[in-house]
Amino acid sequence: MIKEVIVVEGKDDVSALKRAIDCEVITTSGFGYPDDLIERISLANKNKGVIIFTDPDFAGEKIRNFISTRVKGCKHAFLSREKAILNDNIGIENAKPEDILQALKGARYESSEKRNEFSKADLLKNGLSGVGGSSYKRDVLGKILSIGYCNSKQFLKRLNNYGISRSEFEAALERIENENEKGR
Repeated sequence: MIKEVIVVEGKDDVSALKRAIDCEVITTSGFGYPDDLIERISLANKNKGVIIFTDPDFAGEKIRNFISTRVKGCKHAFLSREKAILNDNIGIENAKPEDILQALKGARYESSEKRNEFSKADLLKNGLSGVGGSSYKRDVLGKILSIGYCNSKQFLKRLNNYGISRSEFEAALERIENENEKGR
């Protein structure tokens, strides 16, 4: 059961959500933000909480950042690109109901306090940056940790801002290693 109000980009995303769950939704209308958008999201966050659930693409990230810099204390849900793609179209509207539910259940709060649990050294040491296959490994790790896929700089920011613990990070890396061992 999701009690928060879910913020998505458009009407097609609302339809996909409604196939997956009975929920309250606010749409951003893409970049055509209604004048009262931030006010409505702030009120919803105060009364019920908010989950920002945008498309796993550049535009979705810009919208996510626009909202999260203006409304603090929101949760963030991420859907992987391969679960959101149909032909050449990437969007929440293309996802299966069970994938949408899984993404929403994995939603995480963005911390308002500066946290430096992880550093660039952690990314380098664990093959998440600067080596062949690091992009793929970040993608897999982002799915396990429910923080989505992004470049190494953004990945580091998400590790620190979404409350990932050192033990959670290490357990996810171990899971990847174990799955790689099984595949050999």
